[in-house]
Amino acid sequence: MKVSDILRVKGNTLYTVGPDEHMARAIEVMAEKDIGSLVVMAHGDLVGMLTFREVIQCIVANKGVVGTLLVRTAMDDHPLTCTPDTELDEVRRMMLDRHARYMPVMDKRMLMGVISFYDVAKAVVDSQNFENRMLKAYIRDWPSSEDVQPSAQL
Repeated sequence: MKVSDILRVKGNTLYTVGPDEHMARAIEVMAEKDIGSLVVMAHGDLVGMLTFREVIQCIVANKGVVGTLLVRTAMDDHPLTCTPDTELDEVRRMMLDRHARYMPVMDKRMLMGVISFYDVAKAVVDSQNFENRMLKAYIRDWPSSEDVQPSAQL
């Protein structure tokens, strides 16, 4: 299974923010949309990720005052990325290694979407459930020993 399979099911709604926007506005958008991350874009290029992890770190570092701070001061400016062709096993490994919960999906320089650890886990569970149903159906249709005719000898 590939990342493109997740994006096909998930859809293509993206939420972005500029690096020079105020943190207060970015936090407001995240709360409004009930999302855990914003892709930080500048001049059409991915320049960072802002997740609830960076937001919380920023809030703690600034004693709860973030209104005038810019997104660029808190964002991860080297986010982990993948492509639509990346295999899910590789994505899981990458996300676990970096403790990343969100990953932008890039096709060269074009942002194709964002996948979350939840999206990856759900895809794996759905795939396993499908495989389990197919195996159970196969076993259920297995011929009984009475139905099996001895093969003719040559």
